[in-house]
Amino acid sequence: MRGLWAARVCLVLLAAELGARHPAAGGCLGHCCPGTDHACTATDWRMDRVYGTCYCDETCTRTRDCCFDYPTMCPAQSCVVSQWSYWSGCVQQCRPAIRVRRRHVDQEARNGGHACPPLEERAGCMDFLGHQGAHCAQTQGPALITSAEYGRGRPKRDLYGDPLDPGFCVEFRMEWLSSQCAVESRPHARWMQYLREGYTVCVTCEPPAMRNHSLGCQGDGAASDRDTLLQWQAVGNARCRGTWRKVERRERCACPQVHSFVFT
Repeated sequence: MRGLWAARVCLVLLAAELGARHPAAGGCLGHCCPGTDHACTATDWRMDRVYGTCYCDETCTRTRDCCFDYPTMCPAQSCVVSQWSYWSGCVQQCRPAIRVRRRHVDQEARNGGHACPPLEERAGCMDFLGHQGAHCAQTQGPALITSAEYGRGRPKRDLYGDPLDPGFCVEFRMEWLSSQCAVESRPHARWMQYLREGYTVCVTCEPPAMRNHSLGCQGDGAASDRDTLLQWQAVGNARCRGTWRKVERRERCACPQVHSFVFT
């Protein structure tokens, strides 16, 4: 019995080897199908050396049931994109805004090649000149933020023992942030790793960051509506920065600790 079983194994291996060396007419020659096509089949040797129904559509590279000649007859072609365009100007003057750059597809991916990368990038910006070339009458820089832990060490009373203004809280929805935030690993700056696009964060405006003449903090969005894109920057790492939109102003912050910050 063992001798008979070994002979059968040898015959199967020999047939697979001959099939690989002498492609049958039923392979992928002449038809390579995009996407998932259950009708794009042949009866031939598969790439896993099993004889029977095999496929010539793009999905077969993931399901591992391609005909043996698929890589040769249907070579993978990755997406090819153009170079980035120049950055656009800020979409608005005299206030935090965004700029955009784009690229286009020169060649679509085929036969399981790598898909196209993002075709648009956005970044925060701010122009300090109006449409007529004059300097903006009033400008404001990005909101400078740090961990809420820093705020705990701030004085709560003035030199005369009177309580300071308790300030207020502003909720923002994070729209974009630079990649440098996630890789920050210094012990005093690890709070930057908790910044996430799409999350709501709370930022407290309190003395001494609160400006006495306006009772507000730089970049708190007091004069902005919900559609305005505002800029922020992390204190301690100027490369950790991004944009957000104001959600609402509240008396007290109610976000989780890891998403709570203070203006500086």
